[in-house]
Amino acid sequence: MSDPRPVLWTPSVERAEASRMAEFMRWLESEKGLSFDDYNGLWRWSVEDLEGFWQAIWEFFDLKASAPHTRVLAKRSMPGAEWFPGAKLNFAEQMLRQTEKTPDGPALIVRSETFGRKELSWQELSEQVASVAATLKKMGVGQGDRVVAILPNTETAMIAALATMSLGAIWSLCAPDMGHVAILDRFRQIAPKVLIAQDGYVHAGRMVDRRDVIETIRNGLPTVERTIIVPVAGDLPHGTTDWSTLTTGKAGLEFVQVEFDHPLWVVYSSGTTGNPKPIVHGHGGVLIEGAKKSLHLDLRAEDRFCWLTSSGWIMWNAQLSALGQGATIILYDGAPNHPDMLAVWRSVSEERANYFGVGAAYITVCAKSGIRPRDELDLSALRAVGATGSPLTSDGYDWIYDAVDPDIWLAPISGGTDICGAFVGGNVMLPVRAGEMQCRYLGNAVRSFDPDGRELIGEVGELVCTEPLPSMPLFFWGDDDGSRLHESYYDTYPGVWRHGDWIEITPEGGSVIYGRSDATINRKGLRLGSSEIYQAVEGLDEILDSLVVDLEFLGRESFMPLFVVTATGLELDDALREKIANAIRQSVSARFVPNEIVQVAEIPRTLSGKKLEVPVKKLLLGGDPGTVVNRDSMANPDSFETFIAYAKAREAKENA
Repeated sequence: MSDPRPVLWTPSVERAEASRMAEFMRWLESEKGLSFDDYNGLWRWSVEDLEGFWQAIWEFFDLKASAPHTRVLAKRSMPGAEWFPGAKLNFAEQMLRQTEKTPDGPALIVRSETFGRKELSWQELSEQVASVAATLKKMGVGQGDRVVAILPNTETAMIAALATMSLGAIWSLCAPDMGHVAILDRFRQIAPKVLIAQDGYVHAGRMVDRRDVIETIRNGLPTVERTIIVPVAGDLPHGTTDWSTLTTGKAGLEFVQVEFDHPLWVVYSSGTTGNPKPIVHGHGGVLIEGAKKSLHLDLRAEDRFCWLTSSGWIMWNAQLSALGQGATIILYDGAPNHPDMLAVWRSVSEERANYFGVGAAYITVCAKSGIRPRDELDLSALRAVGATGSPLTSDGYDWIYDAVDPDIWLAPISGGTDICGAFVGGNVMLPVRAGEMQCRYLGNAVRSFDPDGRELIGEVGELVCTEPLPSMPLFFWGDDDGSRLHESYYDTYPGVWRHGDWIEITPEGGSVIYGRSDATINRKGLRLGSSEIYQAVEGLDEILDSLVVDLEFLGRESFMPLFVVTATGLELDDALREKIANAIRQSVSARFVPNEIVQVAEIPRTLSGKKLEVPVKKLLLGGDPGTVVNRDSMANPDSFETFIAYAKAREAKENA
């Protein structure tokens, strides 16, 4: 077992006792007669008495339902758990409850390169949601219809999402910087009725015109009956509606009451084959998971919450839950390094953010740039920093405590699009150890398993969850028999969720995430299936075959090589490399352009023809060439020698 990592921060007694977690524990004792010696005892109860725990969350956060649930967990199985049967509610209604308490207080603060600074009060937010919902209803949008959007991280996406949800319709969002192929691969699967899109945006001081891309997407979605445009780059196309006309009407707020497991939104998390997985989450599951999450974020109504996120990342969806606690959300829309690396930190300072979350890769970039926000900015309002998306190394922890604040609570989290939440993360009552997340989240039965399903402590294994969660996927859209859902999470350990991450659970109850254990690509927190890269690359006449792996692993800089087999007689020169990179930029996203493109004679495959992505990944992360793959199961065993040679050359280069 590994030695305990050094403690970098310990909360004061006053800080710990003033936390929402401590408040919850006191409430459990006074209302339920439950007391615990420490957090680990509380966690064990939360995953053993699922009904008692989730009922306590419902009551503690005073969640509202127009019809009560008859029990908490009617069916305790994975997949197929049945949560809170009988309950009728609406997620959007819960998110706007603060309007009654502080109508003039700030709900949203927007810092946008395209639009400048905006602020919306709770009353203004509610009025615009009501107006947009009324217009969507006139357009024929009703319960179960899909409304899709291509919007940045501004108030427009928030308003459109809440309006859609208020109708019982289903929301789905993609980021404007995604390629048209990637967007169509997602939206086509769910047959949307309405498309909302912004036709351009400013990034790093430059206007990005998306009119042609939006038109291509419109033409590729035959089920879309109405298109709503946020005009930035030019005039409205024929037959479309200006977004501004939706927000100025006068209408009362109405919320369609739906079942606990009624679909709320569709988000996308890619496997290694086929189209992106269209994951459906429910109103109630996202609601109650978000409420519980505020215990781990130590989030209250008076707080100002900012998470630096793309609208295509699940953290965009996750930040909505801060509204449910009455907190103000600060939305940042722009290049984080423009005009300099202090740009985002300047916003955090000026807006008096209390909680600031980022992708771990952003912290690494800040550290390498040499900036020291504490020396140039007033960060006195900032109490906590969160990080996710990839493993945050000990160096990242050191930079936060050196360059931001030696008395800050640093609380990285790790979870996923799949559950719209975290498996492991923070608890302000506990000490912070270098490179380690403080605890397993309440209600999340997270374990580390070896290949035979034995639990590991102090060793790296597969991250699994042995009990159901309310925010687990209801289903994948179009997966009528549930086979794709089963293959994605349950085919390794029957009845147990396997997430696809390497994790170490420490003897003290903390955890360390080491990276992806499967072939999914994780670039700065955004996950993508390798099949989407192959679709772009192998669509070129010059490329016959390809293989891509993401070498994300704790303590190593993320590196993604792409191996290609060229058409007969063609050499991989700089011009072809650039053509491949451009194909990925245009079809998928610039985020997924590989670090290196390497020509090989053959792609290693199994006897059944499957690309050997995971064995190649393990090899390039230092695995034993003799054990990472069974050569007898390969159709072309000699092809692996090329990758062994590449691994040796890369290792020698790193050690030079």
